[in-house]
Amino acid sequence: MPKAVNVTADPPLALKTSVAIFSKPGHRAVPIVATEIANRLHERGFEVRYDETTAAALGETPAAGLLPPPDLAIALGGDGTLLHAARSLRPHPVPLLGVNLGTLGFLAEISIHELYPRLDDVLAGRYELDHRTVLAAEVWRGDRLLGHFDALNDIVVSKGTLARIIEFELAVNEERVAEYRADGLIVASPTGSTAYSLSAGGPIVHPALAAWAITPICPHALTNRPLLVPDSARIGILMRTVAEHTYLTLDGQEGVQLAPGDRIICRKSPDHVSLIHLPQCSFFDVLRRKLKWG
Repeated sequence: MPKAVNVTADPPLALKTSVAIFSKPGHRAVPIVATEIANRLHERGFEVRYDETTAAALGETPAAGLLPPPDLAIALGGDGTLLHAARSLRPHPVPLLGVNLGTLGFLAEISIHELYPRLDDVLAGRYELDHRTVLAAEVWRGDRLLGHFDALNDIVVSKGTLARIIEFELAVNEERVAEYRADGLIVASPTGSTAYSLSAGGPIVHPALAAWAITPICPHALTNRPLLVPDSARIGILMRTVAEHTYLTLDGQEGVQLAPGDRIICRKSPDHVSLIHLPQCSFFDVLRRKLKWG
């Protein structure tokens, strides 16, 4: 079972060399915040690299690739920005710090108001690493592999704007589970259980659980309920019929159009994403704050 790993015994990041900054496109706070972070890091002797969005906001030159990988990555924005950063950094498990410039994000747990003292904690090595599991998906059309994809949050089958529902069959470890008539299906990691899956009625899954949440989207049969399976399981989805513009999407950032007869195979990826977690903020603290549990 994966769990947070305390790394305070490692050398503090201040003894290392490079930091990459990712940011949300068009956010008005990015030029100010990214400049202040970069100045603080430069004062401590770090090399600072920027993704294209941050470089454009600062009038700087973007990093030409991420090799060698940085020692730390900072994502300024929300969960979408953090997912983009994680996708850009894989397969390198670079420690990733999410800074929330918005309101709801579950992954970017550091608010802008506490950024600088928390950044000092990270540079001093006062943090934990949360190793998050990653979903891997293959899309097959007959004997042809259309693509191999990874997702930290979720793998989603969904239809376009037309009202027609789609039909598909679900199997776990080659055993038939059910046939669905629905608007789609979500296979979510524990990390992604608080994203689209939660909106569709799926369970909140603690990140230490080794499980996938399978949630149908607006199923025709009310008895089709969300399902938790071990993350060692091989999940198969066979598309029976599809509406126009039916897609498989990965973390809402990458996708492939589906056709009748296509097969989707989901399993645990050998890679993982290393999220920086500060001991002052637990998983339940985040839930209480973000979901207004009181």
